Amino acid sequence: MKVGIIAMAVLLAAFLWPASAPAQDGQMPDMNRQGSARPPLPKVLAALDMNSDGVIDADEIADAAFALMQLDKNDDGQLSADEFTLPLPPQPPGGSGPNGNMPPPQMPVETALDANGDGTIDAAEITNAPTTLAPLDKNGDGQLTMDECMPAQSGKK
Repeated sequence: MKVGIIAMAVLLAAFLWPASAPAQDGQMPDMNRQGSARPPLPKVLAALDMNSDGVIDADEIADAAFALMQLDKNDDGQLSADEFTLPLPPQPPGGSGPNGNMPPPQMPVETALDANGDGTIDAAEITNAPTTLAPLDKNGDGQLTMDECMPAQSGKK
């Protein structure tokens, strides 16, 4: 009986172990994409990270224009804010949430892509996406980790 319980515990631990592995090199663990309490990945990052490994590699950067066009739901050749940003979370009555009634700040990747700052990623900006993403690669390794794409966390040590 003890052997059966131990065998079940070992199998269960082997099954659960990969999901509990810590993130490495700015990558997100797979469990994030499968329903953890962490907020969903922003639309732009999810589109750019075509293989869903938590890193936007050189090939994905090169294919950024194609990936971004997948977000163009109305086929007008550009991305309006509602196509590339997540909807705002519901605000308590009176708009007294963390941002009040203000939209969340753009992420560095969104700011880079929206080069003219008009709130729309137009056709020219989509075409130039591989070039405009390059400055986000802070360590020069030819790929973008989530740490490089997400806004800096205040109070982070």
